[in-house]
Parts: sequence; C-alpha cells; structure tokens
Amino acid sequence: MLKNRAISLTMVMATVALMANLALVLAGGVGTIRIDPYLPMGTSSPAQFEVWVKPSANPTTDPNIFLVMTESCYDGLTGNVTVDWTGDGLSDLNITKDEWTKETKLGKKVPPDTVNGAGYTVASLKDHLTTSEAIYWALKPFLDGNITQSHTVFNVTLPSSAPKMLVYVLGKTDGSELFNNRVPPTIPGFVIPEPATIVAAAIPFAALAGYAVVRRKH
Repeated sequence: MLKNRAISLTMVMATVALMANLALVLAGGVGTIRIDPYLPMGTSSPAQFEVWVKPSANPTTDPNIFLVMTESCYDGLTGNVTVDWTGDGLSDLNITKDEWTKETKLGKKVPPDTVNGAGYTVASLKDHLTTSEAIYWALKPFLDGNITQSHTVFNVTLPSSAPKMLVYVLGKTDGSELFNNRVPPTIPGFVIPEPATIVAAAIPFAALAGYAVVRRKH
C-alpha cells in the first residue's frame, strides 16, 4: 500500500513539474500561436484555417506562414501554392515552385532566424508528414497585421497531384528581431487529398481485410 502511494505521489510531482516547465515556456511566447483545424485532422485544398494567439503572447507581430510538403507533393505541383486572408477570393500570396527549399538533414532546424527553440527539426516535420522522402519548405509574410486573440481566417490552395502539406505560423513577441513564437510542432494545419480520394484509396485495403476475416471463419 505504501509503495503504491509513493509511486502515485511521484507521478503527481512529475506531472506538476512538467506543467510548471510548460507554463514557463508558454510565458515566453514560444508555442502560443494556434491553428484550427489541426493535425491529425486534415482538410482538402482549398483548405480553410483560423489562426489566433494565446493571451500570454497577445499580440504577436510580423506573422509569417511556414509551409512544409513532401517530395511527392512538390513533384506533383501543377501551379503556385496560394494563400488568401482578405476574403475577396483573390490570392494574397503566391508561392512559385522555385521558391521552395529542399531539406534532407534530419537534425537541421528550419526556418532560420528563430530563437528560443522556435524552429522545427527536419526529422520532426518528416515524422508528422509520415514520409521518408526529402521535404520542401517555404516561409512568407502574411496577414495584414498582428496575430491577436481574435481568430483570423485564411485559405490555402495546394494544386498538387499528391497533396500533403503542413501549415505552421511564426511571429515575434516583446520586440524580438527574430521569430520567437510559433504554432507548436505537433498541432499544425494539415492539407490532404479530397476525402473521396482517401476513401477510394482505402477501399482495396478494406476489401482485403474483409476477405481475410471471411477466410478465417471458413
């Protein structure tokens, strides 16, 4: 009984310490930008997202959108990746194919010009994309002002025959000259194929699984 109580107390203390460390990190601004919908939920192109910031980093200045795609997605591009945030149906940001940067080194952090751990490792980005391929990224200023607690809607159009792209946002707090705030690594926006495409791709596997169940019963 005493042993179980000791283990429980240790777990509680560890949890409290972890929450305290997390609070210290968030107080500095890192990881307080939020996107919805976010990974693992995905939305097909044109994809609509909302972005806002937690109170501890309100406002966050100089917002930049950080997009990361698989190599297959890059190879399948049929036009510019566009971002619209004014709601007029026009593209406020066009990213051409030659503006993407290729990365293969797992330990490298991107994008550059970040502080307080505001960058993302290539290994982490590849993991979220579930790919062993190289990745391609682009960083561009967007929105017409600061990110605040009010939700701002923006749309991302990804014209690719193999769409698979993460959507992050970075910014600056407390007069920082470099990016020191970001969307946390594990909860980016996620642009995926049309739902119908996913279902169609899953049908052969579902049929195979059904066949295996019937075979076992006989």
